[in-house]
Amino acid sequence: MAIDRVLITGANSQLAAFIVQAFADREVIAQARQTLDVTDPGVVARTVAAIAPDLIVNCAAFNDVDGAESRAVEALAINAFAVRSLARAADAAGATFVHYSSDFVLNSDSREPHDEELRPAPRGVYASSKLLGEWFAQMSPRAYVLRVESLFGSPADWTGRRGTLDHIVDGLQQGREIKVFTDRIVSPSYSKDVAAATRHLVMSGAPPGVYHCGSDGHASWHDVAAEAARILDVPARLVAITVDQLPLRVPRPRYCALSTKKLAAAGFAMPSWQDGLRRWLETRSRG
Repeated sequence: MAIDRVLITGANSQLAAFIVQAFADREVIAQARQTLDVTDPGVVARTVAAIAPDLIVNCAAFNDVDGAESRAVEALAINAFAVRSLARAADAAGATFVHYSSDFVLNSDSREPHDEELRPAPRGVYASSKLLGEWFAQMSPRAYVLRVESLFGSPADWTGRRGTLDHIVDGLQQGREIKVFTDRIVSPSYSKDVAAATRHLVMSGAPPGVYHCGSDGHASWHDVAAEAARILDVPARLVAITVDQLPLRVPRPRYCALSTKKLAAAGFAMPSWQDGLRRWLETRSRG
């Protein structure tokens, strides 16, 4: 099916900015919450029917893992039930649907990068809401669910919600000591690469379904921070800690590495996390 008109929700997110760039040669309608409240099923249905997109890319998300424990209704409204409304609207419009999920839906003692066949085991409201969103997304027969992890890619002047790498880089550049986990193994996802993978899947006609979309390779947060310091050429004032040393409301998965073999088999090889980190930091240094 030809993709000529693209509707993007959650337009104020850093990922949405890269999605807009990835589809710059198409007609793009980007809607923030102020112009499209995805938690209102009637508004979603009417808006999608009026726009008649060929593709809907949902970047709206509630990402406060600990905050979701006390704001469960809001987390479920955005991460789950809004996805159901968008999937239904996409199906009614005959549109392809893309939704982004999280490595948090998985929780395994496996020490091998997780593939898409691993049984989900969410812990906490946030992870449960993301898994529900996956299920609702797949109500649409042309749905792609991309599980991402530790998204990064914000500009230096970003005022939105900041991720782990934002805090690490800020600390390094300010010469502060930074507490970093040695026992959380991650595959950080550069938003620009996630956007490129998204375009490839929908434009190539790859089979719909769940795809892992983290960067290639994995490392501890301590190793990621050390690599960022090396690229920035600043001292690495890192304080090694473990997950058990912080009073987190929601347990964090310790081994979160994602296997991207399925995505590679569909024709898109994710760059390494080191490569993505370098390109991001170079972009920030250029302002």
